[in-house]
Amino acid sequence: MDIKEYFARISYRGSHDKPDLETLTEIFQHHIRAVPFENLSIHCGESIELDLAATFDKIVRKKRGGWCMENNHLLSWALKTLGYNVTLLGAKVYVPEHDAYADDIDHLLLKVVLCDKPYIVDGGFGMAYQIWQPMELTSGKDQPQIPGTFRFLEENGTWYLEKVKRKQYVPNPSNSAAHNVDKEVCRRVYLFTLQPRDIEEFRARNLHLQTAPDSLFVTKSICSLQTTDGVRALVGWKLTEIKYNYKDNMDLVEIRILADEEMEKTLKEKFNITLDKKFVPINTSRLSLF
Repeated sequence: MDIKEYFARISYRGSHDKPDLETLTEIFQHHIRAVPFENLSIHCGESIELDLAATFDKIVRKKRGGWCMENNHLLSWALKTLGYNVTLLGAKVYVPEHDAYADDIDHLLLKVVLCDKPYIVDGGFGMAYQIWQPMELTSGKDQPQIPGTFRFLEENGTWYLEKVKRKQYVPNPSNSAAHNVDKEVCRRVYLFTLQPRDIEEFRARNLHLQTAPDSLFVTKSICSLQTTDGVRALVGWKLTEIKYNYKDNMDLVEIRILADEEMEKTLKEKFNITLDKKFVPINTSRLSLF
């Protein structure tokens, strides 16, 4: 594994001699705009492995994306290679339809310490709840970013991430019957503790999420990528493109339903993904990703 190959994959040409916040932010933003959050392997008859060399080969050499356990594992390797102090953490994602957090840890994120100050770096959440900058690990402080305002709340050693949502303008609402354009002002994202984790602790959950019949990732094919001013996502046959804060604290949400024959071209043009095996889109879950 070569850090120069990783930099080429994310189109990063900046300096990396000093492991500081500015460099961290630049690398992080290049990563989330180059590497999709996606689970397409599940819907191509492939398995998702947590071996770092396999992840490097998939994301860097084959120009694929991955889910949190792949994206953040690779990102942690890159940051450690550059001299950053990185710790793996585990989170439980909030499921709004159940108004509850997952029973088990199902998300991998990173803590990075700079000059004795901790930050949360998470390049593997995707969709509209992907943070765009490292977040100070401070409770109760609003941290405005282009996607919206994020904040942490801490309670008895448990940390909660939430995002303040903007209003959404959907010019073609006929395509958004299953799209969550609701009135919620704030969305809980996940909870976590600061207990250090090892990648081995995620192996059982990694297998469960790609095989359990009721897993979100089995019932939905997902591919999302952050852009310079928003996010685009292909869930099943629905392509959603969001432009953040396009006017009056409102996000523009454009939705299109694709035909099967448009899939390959869309994945290439919108996400820079070319699949080796036959992709079978699916969206049978009512769980909202927006």
